[in-house]
Amino acid sequence: MPLSFSATRELLASLGHQPKRFLGQNFLVDGNIVRKSLDLAEVGPGDTVVEIGPGLGTLTAALLAAGAEVWAVEKDRTLHSHLEATLATRPEFAGRFHLLEGDAVEHPLAALPVERAAAGFKIVANLPYAIATPWLDGVLSGPLPTRMVLMLQQEAAQRYAAQPGTKSFGAISVFLQAAFDNAPGHKVGPGCFHPRPDVDSYLINLVRRPAPYVFAPAVKAIVRACFQQRRKQIGALLRTHAPAHAADARELLRAAGLSEQARPEALPVSWWMRFAALPALA
Repeated sequence: MPLSFSATRELLASLGHQPKRFLGQNFLVDGNIVRKSLDLAEVGPGDTVVEIGPGLGTLTAALLAAGAEVWAVEKDRTLHSHLEATLATRPEFAGRFHLLEGDAVEHPLAALPVERAAAGFKIVANLPYAIATPWLDGVLSGPLPTRMVLMLQQEAAQRYAAQPGTKSFGAISVFLQAAFDNAPGHKVGPGCFHPRPDVDSYLINLVRRPAPYVFAPAVKAIVRACFQQRRKQIGALLRTHAPAHAADARELLRAAGLSEQARPEALPVSWWMRFAALPALA
């Protein structure tokens, strides 16, 4: 069972640990949300699961109890030591808990071996808000999980699921939606955490598409550059950031019935995928 609000405070005090805002340390104290995370991800015996920022181990223990093998990365040394001294020593979890001390942006899959990743894995995490987008960008470089259930700041969740033509639609929306479909998620209030965050959260539920598309690093750089100047027209942006491919991109726009005067946020994910697949870029 997850630690209650009072038990979480007592454990943190016994560790001499003050939650660090810059690491996004808001500890989950609601058992219903832990169960919801596992249900959405359909976690079961034999699953391989990556967890980011396990903290005090509330979600981690539930994943292990469900029969999963967990690969986790924790940056905070005190919390890493606590997990090593508690979960890692429990005989029922022997051989199924792999804990890395490090930065999740540098280790987005928590050192999960490539051959294990290729066999299929899921990501279930109460994601530290400060690293959400750079971490996700690393995950989207592949190999891709079959499922991701992520606790996010609601604003980030809305940005990832944003549709073309909206202000929230950006480069990360394109990269994510090219590879994953959004399944129904779950809204989470501030009272489910200690300390209580200033914003609402959301459990986003992402299912890998049957034919997921992974953007090459060079193309990602072009897409990001276009969205960083999102008030400019796409024709001008492509002449600036992809001059060698601007003519082919104009043909793609015409074929899709889109205008060179359109702004980046107006172009659907499918167009960006066709642009990325141009022979000179692919």
